[in-house]
Amino acid sequence: MRPVRPLALCAFAAVIALAACGKSTTGGAGAPASGGPGASASGAISGAGATFPAPVYTKWAETYKAQTGMALNYQAIGSGGGIKQITAKTVDFGASDKPLKPEELEKDGLYQFPTVMGGVTPIINAPGVAPGQVKLTGPLLADIYLGKVTRWNDPAIAALNAGVTLPNLPITVVHRSDGSGTTFLFTSYLSTVSPDWQSKVGASDSVQWPTGLGGKGNDGVSAVVKQTSGSIGYVEYAYAKQNNMAYADLKNHDGQFVAPTAENFAAAAAGADWTKAPGNYLLLLNQPGANSWPITGATFILVHKAQTDAAKAKAVLSFFDWAYKNGDDAANQLDYVPLPQTVKDMVRGQWVQIKGPDGQPVYTP
Repeated sequence: MRPVRPLALCAFAAVIALAACGKSTTGGAGAPASGGPGASASGAISGAGATFPAPVYTKWAETYKAQTGMALNYQAIGSGGGIKQITAKTVDFGASDKPLKPEELEKDGLYQFPTVMGGVTPIINAPGVAPGQVKLTGPLLADIYLGKVTRWNDPAIAALNAGVTLPNLPITVVHRSDGSGTTFLFTSYLSTVSPDWQSKVGASDSVQWPTGLGGKGNDGVSAVVKQTSGSIGYVEYAYAKQNNMAYADLKNHDGQFVAPTAENFAAAAAGADWTKAPGNYLLLLNQPGANSWPITGATFILVHKAQTDAAKAKAVLSFFDWAYKNGDDAANQLDYVPLPQTVKDMVRGQWVQIKGPDGQPVYTP
């Protein structure tokens, strides 16, 4: 396999400055931007959170700045960090792949809306195994992460992969070390398909892992898997594709083995009814359909309903309104799934909830 190379547009460290691709930063990993709520350079907005959507936010921000002069400085520190920073009002918006439940939003005066959808993908570093050559089921994946299946040529894996030469190597499990929406989606899926996982570990953005090595961010997990022969990890598909990682196909709800592709992520999202999702809380895991990828999810933006700086809040919503109108091509190129137009229109209608000090909506699309 080829050495680790940078993700699209710029290398991902714990902190990335989206508008400048590494030419400026907003602070250390997990640290709030300096200068108080929403602090950023003049003519910039600040955000922090999920690494899952960071590649597409990077591309959007680069194009948006070129067209408008407005920079977006984003700290890719994980969903848990994003929730903490927006709750503390140290950034203009938070980003999370773990949607907050309506009661959680209400408690902290927050509103959330989706931006794009994607898929969480098992990535592997098994000598001689090509992308998509190994098939796994959800329960088997859970057993690997529980430490019950410990070698690549275990009979349980071999039974699903007749004709594939599986190496006689121990399996090294790789997981996130930080609070992560990607982990929330992954562990929620395992809890859905494995009662053993549900009872012993459960679903959250941060869990007590039974075994394995930790990596910070999707990029950190990708790097550890790249460097560790015999390893398995989980990342948003854009990271697998851009780093030329081998991946496993998964058996879905309908019993079909499917590959992680944008088309299959879209298939999983096809039946989603956002109008019946209070607070836009919606999971797309283990959805029915012959082509549905079983670990599909949306990623979300978090903002305060009551804004002290109407101009800054307007700038945030203006950026995501622009992304809704102009960002689908970039999302498709990076194997994310854009939201349906009906969902975008629904979200735009909800933005009247975001109000300035005068009680008036900060932005009307």
